[in-house]
Amino acid sequence: MHSTAWRSGADLTRATDPSIDTCVLLVGHGSRNPEANVEFESLAEVYRATGRRVQVGYIELARPLVSEALTLAAQSARRVALVPLFLFAAGHVKNDLPLAVAEARLRFPSVQIAVAPHLGVHPSLVAMAYDRAATQLGDDATRAKTLLLVVGRGSSDPDANGEFCKLARLLGEGRGLFDVQPCFMGITAPSVETALERIARVRPERLVVLPYLLFAGRLVERLTAQVEAFALRHPWIRASLAPHLGTDERLLALMDERARQALEGESLLPCDTCQYRTALPGLEQQVGGLRALLYSVRHTLTHAQASMPVHVHRPLKKHVLVCLNADCVDRGSTAVLAALRREVKLCGRAREIKVTRTACMGRCGEGPTVAVYPDGVWYRGVRDSDAAEMVHEHLLNDRLVGRLVDDILQ
Repeated sequence: MHSTAWRSGADLTRATDPSIDTCVLLVGHGSRNPEANVEFESLAEVYRATGRRVQVGYIELARPLVSEALTLAAQSARRVALVPLFLFAAGHVKNDLPLAVAEARLRFPSVQIAVAPHLGVHPSLVAMAYDRAATQLGDDATRAKTLLLVVGRGSSDPDANGEFCKLARLLGEGRGLFDVQPCFMGITAPSVETALERIARVRPERLVVLPYLLFAGRLVERLTAQVEAFALRHPWIRASLAPHLGTDERLLALMDERARQALEGESLLPCDTCQYRTALPGLEQQVGGLRALLYSVRHTLTHAQASMPVHVHRPLKKHVLVCLNADCVDRGSTAVLAALRREVKLCGRAREIKVTRTACMGRCGEGPTVAVYPDGVWYRGVRDSDAAEMVHEHLLNDRLVGRLVDDILQ
């Protein structure tokens, strides 16, 4: 943690009645992997150690969910400041949180439930991000030969993607760098792979890749592998990976600022450029409260379908599940399904190996996703060109296709 001065003062009660109990509810996205939630909960524990009443809740995939956490907070405090720990505002911030808060306010009319804005493009976060990048940048002469690649998660919301590009621009202003470029881990373009290929053609002397993510996890692991692969392919460009944002005193102070803004009514959720309230080019059909509600419900239902459907058939040697939810279909899962079925049939093993379609498997943005049972092996980023290798290596000879493995469930 950086040494920036920050104290556990009375910011949350300034200009309000300090005798009123206040609970800060920190909201994260959530992951099925408990280890992926550890860093988020560790940040909450650091914040709690300053004397504040703190609870945590998740949008999805982990417990307690926001609705559950709101109930607990409202039962124990007269004021609840909900602080979404999201760098940018997309569907979860614009739809899921308002719906959960509206329900909680009806259930607890005597409790002040205030929602803070997301973290956003804030000077403290810009400074934090540059400090992380600076660990790899070197002196002024070296920086002039260094390209900084800022990597974001990526969203289907153009407002969030635009804010990220603004952040990348602010991060590079006046730093004396060779160049600063934004890219995304998924959902939107340019992807990390595309950005790295472009950078290889530009041929800077050095490349520093900055993951603009609050917490480590699967995305940082994937990005580490991509940077290492780039360094092997292009040894004449010295490539390195900077740390992600992580816990920092400036982040804690910003969390305080957001909670206070919510409780004092200074700032509301950002909707001025939300695709569900304002007509943006090519997205005019998204406008309207009903559309926003349907988006939230659809997103929740697709993740709820992640449990495997029941199949009635004779015992099989292998059962292969291919995700045909909308996101995976867009990435080519229909062709993957057809290619796997064709390859299994050509091998004459269709009676022993069943290839079926399934609903969302909870890996949106990382597909096409394929799971092989009873082995419990999940693959991601599968292409139809991988079908022959998967059939002959894994399905017939029990040898994993390591480069595609996403998880092995015990």
